[in-house]
Amino acid sequence: MSFDQGENEEILDDSCCGHDGSNRKSHHSDKVKNNLVTRLNRIEGQIRGIKGLIEKDTYCDDVINQISATQAALNSVARILLEGHMKSCVVERIQEGDFEVLDEILVTIQKLMKK
Repeated sequence: MSFDQGENEEILDDSCCGHDGSNRKSHHSDKVKNNLVTRLNRIEGQIRGIKGLIEKDTYCDDVINQISATQAALNSVARILLEGHMKSCVVERIQEGDFEVLDEILVTIQKLMKK
């Protein structure tokens, strides 16, 4: 999987996941959170737009194209999170000797690839 280094690089610099046994949390900087929330707000708007298209009996191909664009936007959010997770959380846990994280990330990647 290849990632665009441009816009995502600065977003990932402050990404980190805390792991202390059963209490797992993501710790992203305000900049990262704002970026992800902005993207998700845009996606939410796209979903509402798709609903409106269906309600207006818009031509199926046009609706499908909008769905495809929305899926691509959501995949972009997932890629940003995955890259940040791998570069910080996964590396940190491996350095701590916690190799179970490899199985965890493999399952996550398999789920993403099904889409």
